Amino acid sequence: MSRRRPPPFEHPLLPAFARAVDSLTTALSSGTARAYNITVRQFLGYLAAHHPEVNRLALLDRDHILGWMAAMRTKKPPLATSTCIGHLILLRCVFNELACSNQRFELARLIRREDIPRTPQRLPRPLTAEQDQLLQQEFQRRNDLGGNVFLLLRHTGMRIGECADLTFDCLCSPRPGTWAIQVPLGKLQTERMVPVDAFARDLIHRLRFFRSLDPRPPDKRLLARYSSKNALVHQLRDYLHQVCFALDLSTAIVPHQFRHTYATEMLRSGVSFPVLMKLLGHVDPEMTMRYVDVSLTDLEREFQLARSQPRHLIPQPKLPPTALHPGIQGVTDALIATQHFMQMFRRSLPIGNAQAQLERLSNRLSKILAQIKRLPNT
Repeated sequence: MSRRRPPPFEHPLLPAFARAVDSLTTALSSGTARAYNITVRQFLGYLAAHHPEVNRLALLDRDHILGWMAAMRTKKPPLATSTCIGHLILLRCVFNELACSNQRFELARLIRREDIPRTPQRLPRPLTAEQDQLLQQEFQRRNDLGGNVFLLLRHTGMRIGECADLTFDCLCSPRPGTWAIQVPLGKLQTERMVPVDAFARDLIHRLRFFRSLDPRPPDKRLLARYSSKNALVHQLRDYLHQVCFALDLSTAIVPHQFRHTYATEMLRSGVSFPVLMKLLGHVDPEMTMRYVDVSLTDLEREFQLARSQPRHLIPQPKLPPTALHPGIQGVTDALIATQHFMQMFRRSLPIGNAQAQLERLSNRLSKILAQIKRLPNT
């Protein structure tokens, strides 16, 4: 069943707002432009319903903004805080553009910085060990299209939208015996390579097999689409809901929790934080921290490991390889090696008395070397 298109929206201020949005989104993605247009439509819809007399930019004032903010807070069902924040930020950008293009700089002061609430702190939401085990066992038992998709999400940390965009030839082998999946442009307009094991490689092969059985003509995608990407994602979400209901698990489990579970597992397996950011496709460390669940057990394990196997930022210096020579030359080589060792160790120390004393000893060795070189080679 196709969705009905929204009725055409008209408002005296719509042309000016539309020009501002076009100017702001010239180099941005279509999704960002859509978000701007939704925000503008909602704000102008509020003006049309509550302040029909506002038909010029000069008539806009702060009371209209405060009224719109109050209207967002009273919506049923209530809007998420992040949604309200997004609308305010986008509309503020539009007002700034209108202020510059129309020489009405008072528009830039309609939405103030303190009007935008703080982003709520998002806690990691990995699956529990029991949920993770039950779901993976059920997906493997079913061995159907949906089950293999969610196993792939669990073992690669991809977003469900990224998985829907995978190409048929996304699996590559950088070196013999190793495999990686090329994840296409995703939420942050970045693509990446995710290393995988033989299990994930077999999942790709199974999904290719399911694609070959589909009657729709090839479109270079790994997953066939009945109508659109959104329809495919909605179908996969329904599949997960049905599996959770059959296992008597919480039906509030969402596909993104597999990504949180993957991130937490990678961190506990010893993957460094910068590498984890690359695996997840993040550019902000704070975003990665929202994905990982660091428990007290993890803290105790890392503390004990640091105490038993301390790691130093500066590696311990090693003596340079020296050949054993007889006579004066052998003595000279040994002194040079000792001086090198002393200098490397001195550089690893903080600035202080010990470093100064080692510098003086190194200078004495230089004088000794100069005197030895003047001796006859016997």
